[in-house]
Amino acid sequence: MNLVIQPGMTYYRISNLFNIPLQQLINANPYTDPNMLRIGQVVNIPHYDVQEYQIQQGDTLWIISQRFQIPIERILAANPVDPYQLRVGDGILLPIRIDEAVLSFDQPYTFSKLEEDLFLLVNTFPFITLREIGRSVMNKPIYEVSIGEGDKHVHINGSFHANESITTSVIMRFLHDYLVSLSSNEPIRGVDMNTFYNEVTLSLVPMVNPDGVDLLNEGLPEEEEFRDLVLTINNQSTNFNNWKANIRGVDLNNQYPANWEIESNRKRQQPAPRDYPGPSPLSEPEAIAMANLVEEKDFDRVLAFHTQGEVIYWGYEGLEPPEAQTIVEEYSRVSGYVPIRYVDSHAGFKDWFIQEYRRPGYTVELGRGTNPLPFSQFNEIYEESLGIFLSNLTV
Repeated sequence: MNLVIQPGMTYYRISNLFNIPLQQLINANPYTDPNMLRIGQVVNIPHYDVQEYQIQQGDTLWIISQRFQIPIERILAANPVDPYQLRVGDGILLPIRIDEAVLSFDQPYTFSKLEEDLFLLVNTFPFITLREIGRSVMNKPIYEVSIGEGDKHVHINGSFHANESITTSVIMRFLHDYLVSLSSNEPIRGVDMNTFYNEVTLSLVPMVNPDGVDLLNEGLPEEEEFRDLVLTINNQSTNFNNWKANIRGVDLNNQYPANWEIESNRKRQQPAPRDYPGPSPLSEPEAIAMANLVEEKDFDRVLAFHTQGEVIYWGYEGLEPPEAQTIVEEYSRVSGYVPIRYVDSHAGFKDWFIQEYRRPGYTVELGRGTNPLPFSQFNEIYEESLGIFLSNLTV
């Protein structure tokens, strides 16, 4: 909600009045000097929405306050009115704290739905940061969401592969539940999310491969160029369930310069629904965007969510640091997933991260079955992965 600054208001007083952590209030207004508030200036108040109310016969602010369980001071802050001059029929705004679901998770994400939900979350919880880190082959934005103020920097991504879009839903559900928990002051599995906010800076890229996800969840693209291309790659079949690649037939998780040549020599040599590493490392804009993000943000650890198998891959060529094992053992304990240190695989996102930074990197394979996993598994997969999200606070 928006609040018009009245005489005597400071961020500290607003924080206490609305029961909002001061840092979240400051982060919700990045272009405002917290020490130079001006009367009439408009600031964002996170965690609140407004409800219009029309004054009825006999109403007083005290009666309205009791009826809606809102402190009079909050009503006055949202409505610079004379409490003794209420007139029947006048409208006032009631600040209502958000303590219920903002988003619904009843179907797989498309890119347009993801964008719509991200914009809604930013408008509702303006202390989070949303930005483009790049664009896909079809010029769709690849979004990063950042939340938190901690010294520990953790990155999580999903939907590297087109037929694994349930990972986007899992990431978005955690982001949503995290924000609603901050707003309602209700912990998640006993974890105070305000502590999480203060100790961890979390970076999320919910959908690395928007073109591929839309191919799976919406069907053939409208653009003739890409329609013809994917039909050619897929042998004229419109069944894309086996499609992992981006829209050009390049597997984005085989794109990184970590023994890329090994994968190139033993995998497909031309665009395909899966397993083509591309003509060179980092040839695809989506892979480049992720590499640039990592180089810019200098993360302490990264987790790439994939499906399926209920395992966590955590090593690469003996380059992983000792603490990587401690972390994966905690992930395993809270999720039931099996840690696997080494497999005969190269050129993946986590492989490259471990190789380049000598820091913990993980590929988390959510769920079991055949990709794309049925969306009916979503709630179960989310509950399994929730412990992994939360353990990033403690390990």
